[in-house]
Amino acid sequence: MAKQNSLIPFTGKLGNLIGYQRNGKYFLRSMPEVVRQTAATRRAARRFGVASRKGALIRNTFYDDLDIHCDSGHINRLNKMLIAAAGNNAAMKGFRFNQYAGTDRFFTVAPRLFRDGTLYIPPQTIVLHKNITSLEVKVIAACIDFGTGYVTGTDTFTLTIDPGKPFQGTKIPLDITGKGTLIITLQVRGMQQDGPSGNRQYLAADIIAVQEPQIPKVSKKHTYLQQVISGPEIALNCLNMYTYQPMTQRE
Repeated sequence: MAKQNSLIPFTGKLGNLIGYQRNGKYFLRSMPEVVRQTAATRRAARRFGVASRKGALIRNTFYDDLDIHCDSGHINRLNKMLIAAAGNNAAMKGFRFNQYAGTDRFFTVAPRLFRDGTLYIPPQTIVLHKNITSLEVKVIAACIDFGTGYVTGTDTFTLTIDPGKPFQGTKIPLDITGKGTLIITLQVRGMQQDGPSGNRQYLAADIIAVQEPQIPKVSKKHTYLQQVISGPEIALNCLNMYTYQPMTQRE
């Protein structure tokens, strides 16, 4: 480890040297000549690569519609969660783009996603917060095909809630027809008289629902008929049963 004394320090790779920063100071170290990887480290690297690409796809899908600043560690938190999930997309539910506030700060009863794509926010008493005169609620829905890496459909819906009045609940129909996994992010901003609050504790955006594509059910009768039709031996027997056999007369 060597300390950088140049007027313009750098970070990153330069030839066989790597510059990095630690505690406000810049240092240099040389790259190893040989990097040895075990089978376990290669598997870990593959899992990290898959999770990081998936995380980037999720983040970039919602960034354009989010109106809040994500916390500085949200990328690492999302990647860590995806690695632990091991392909289970349902584990994304509950992820916070801003770790300092969640939608449960405003809603005591969590919204529910119906199978028809309708988001239902049940009737409840909205939590009051100091200097917050209204809540701006924004639903961001996206259908992502993780197999191809494409976003196949998006939809947004925004409403305003007065926390001083009884909330009777609402149903929000979402027009998503694309192929893939449906992910719903709920954003809530505490609004003051002059605009959204600058306090990050009143700015929330959580993934509240994940719905996998519906696979049509195949009846047992249909499966049995497929096996009968596709089975070569049974098909041959059926053919023999219906083959015309001429009758032989006895003398």
